[in-house]
Amino acid sequence: MVREKREASLLEALIPILFLIVFLSFNVAVFGDGALDGSNQIILILSGGVAALVATRLGYNWEEIQKGITRSINSAMPSILILLMIGSLAGSWLISGIVPAMIYYGLQILNPTIFLFASTVVCAIVSMATGSSWTTSATVGIALIGIGQTMGIHEGLVAGSILSGAYFGDKMSPLSDTTNLAPAMAGTDLFTHIRYMTLTTVPSITITLVIFLVVGFVYNPEVSELGTASVLQAIEAKFSVNPLLFVVPVVVIVMIVKKVPALPALLAGTLLGIVFALIFQRDVIAEVAAHSGSNLEVLFVGCMKALYGSVGVTTNNEMVNELLSSGGMYGMLNTVWLIVSAMIFGGIMEGTGLLKKIAATIIQWVNSAGSLIASTAGTCVFFNVTASDQYLAIVVPGRMYADMYKEKGLAPENLSRTLEDSGTVTSVLIPWNTCGAYHSSVLGVGTLAFAPYCFFNIISPIMTVIYGYFNIKIKKLTKKED
Repeated sequence: MVREKREASLLEALIPILFLIVFLSFNVAVFGDGALDGSNQIILILSGGVAALVATRLGYNWEEIQKGITRSINSAMPSILILLMIGSLAGSWLISGIVPAMIYYGLQILNPTIFLFASTVVCAIVSMATGSSWTTSATVGIALIGIGQTMGIHEGLVAGSILSGAYFGDKMSPLSDTTNLAPAMAGTDLFTHIRYMTLTTVPSITITLVIFLVVGFVYNPEVSELGTASVLQAIEAKFSVNPLLFVVPVVVIVMIVKKVPALPALLAGTLLGIVFALIFQRDVIAEVAAHSGSNLEVLFVGCMKALYGSVGVTTNNEMVNELLSSGGMYGMLNTVWLIVSAMIFGGIMEGTGLLKKIAATIIQWVNSAGSLIASTAGTCVFFNVTASDQYLAIVVPGRMYADMYKEKGLAPENLSRTLEDSGTVTSVLIPWNTCGAYHSSVLGVGTLAFAPYCFFNIISPIMTVIYGYFNIKIKKLTKKED
């Protein structure tokens, strides 16, 4: 017998959201920084269970609910595969000396006063070139975290500067998937979208850079030349440091600029890292292997351990020992668990129409251009929190609001800009979102530790709402376009 489905009431749609918010808040209060070790994942799964119970009352059967779950998890599979590959890349770049070399040369070039400012600029350039905040975080981001820690700068501040720059480039690069997705959802073209985004994005990044520059002059970390020298000596003593090691990250960046898909490019970077390790760092491989046998066996075991497991290089400097460690693929499994748990909840909420009901209710309050843009921004953030995926936070609001922008006489680039200003950049601020979980795992810094310092990501949605309410650069449809 086929049960007749009915639309959820607003209260029914909100029940799983309220359950999630209440129990996540309690969970974080109890576990603190350890909440992401597994308890948050359980809360997300339980919240999915509550959503499934509500969906059952609406007439959905388990097969339909499960279909929503599998569709949601399937949409996250590329992210999960990239995450695992990043784990291996981090391990191979550690034993090859690539990351130590980045830290070594970076300490000699950068000084603490301009470090945060420079980190944002460097990451913005790399992200613009690659179109990927994820690649930026996993390459220069890892090195910058190490340099910042060596200088005594708070890791949350360093990660905030890295991600501010990375998401600026991700927003503005024509190579970025979200930068192509937003105009496709809104009904405008790529370069019109990018030109229109500069109106809010340039002020946002300018304010961000000013903040980091001021912080750099005011915030004086206790770092001595002697301490920096000891770090350099420890790296020199353990690794064969030379500029040739930078060939590998350059190759990876060039591949991505040439539009090689992320997974093959990262695999190439991982394998090249192993090749360079075999050429330059055989003693390091032997230390990581901790294996007795033939020379070939030792090299094989050391390289494999770096790719799949937790490894560390021991020096006479405790700070360097903390920097020169990697979890490999194994270190990414907790994040994969978090993403899958979030996708279970998001899949049930979207697949059974609960998110759609909440979003439709929001639309009813729209009565001006300013409130329409604010509602769009709020909906994007809402989907980042509940659906746990930045693509859904762009696609669903894009589909929801496209006709309403036309009805209000607003050009589609207003919508595409708002989707990027709110959907793309706020994803990294949510611990259980795929982006927040990914960057936290790669940089080794808790999402809640860096979120307050991601100034660009916080300012961007505020900026777009201000433009909407004050009618600043809000393009109207011409008669021909209408």
